[in-house]
Amino acid sequence: MHERSEDGSAGDADYGSIGAGYTDYRRPDPRIAAAVAAALDDCRTVVNVGAGAGSYESGSFRVTAVEPSEAMRAQRPASLPPAVAAAAEQLPFADDAFDGAMTTFSVHQWGDLAAGLREMRRVTRGPVVVLTCDPDLVRDFWLYEYAPLVLDTEARRYPPIARITDVLGGRSTVAPVPVPADCTDGFNEAYYARPERLLDPGARQACSAWSFVAPELRERYAGRLRRDLDSGAWDARHGALRGQAAYDGSLVLVRAVPDD
Repeated sequence: MHERSEDGSAGDADYGSIGAGYTDYRRPDPRIAAAVAAALDDCRTVVNVGAGAGSYESGSFRVTAVEPSEAMRAQRPASLPPAVAAAAEQLPFADDAFDGAMTTFSVHQWGDLAAGLREMRRVTRGPVVVLTCDPDLVRDFWLYEYAPLVLDTEARRYPPIARITDVLGGRSTVAPVPVPADCTDGFNEAYYARPERLLDPGARQACSAWSFVAPELRERYAGRLRRDLDSGAWDARHGALRGQAAYDGSLVLVRAVPDD
């Protein structure tokens, strides 16, 4: 189990250190948001676990946000209610308190995945929705050619999809989520058609897997990408992606509902 950072971050990434400027790069994408909202259709009350700065909290339902990191809670816009300072593994709510539950880009940060998912199931009467990445597909992205240890880290940290569905129980569906070419949520695959964006240190910092690689190695990886962009080598291999409207990568939406 991961130790809690001074910032309160519950997982292995310290958002007190890497969370500055997060919302400059990680803005919820409306098309991904629509997929999350559709999975929570008919829910009036929703708990958002690992809510961060409030991405994907739809105005179509009443949200109770839970976020352990002080730095991330501070970045929530004034238009959203403050987040409860708590971790997924110990949700301070009664059984069946909410119509639905959601978590986006968060389960790989939790110290105890099973405990967190069981807590989400405990406090929720209806669907539990998890936006995450399939670790079996992470290394298929072109970035693996340039930053292998970054994607190795991502693949190691993201839990197997079968593990998520097994713990949640009930009836589950797993749907791929296409990533738009102009995706506003700057995780690594969001830049599949805009590789130049990953030359920006801020963009890399907003993807927590980069923080697990030594600074000098991060710069070496960025330098390798810069050279191939300057020479045209990247475009020779992957340039067709620049005209591709969406990318089917590792992003998936898990939805689990209790058995009748």
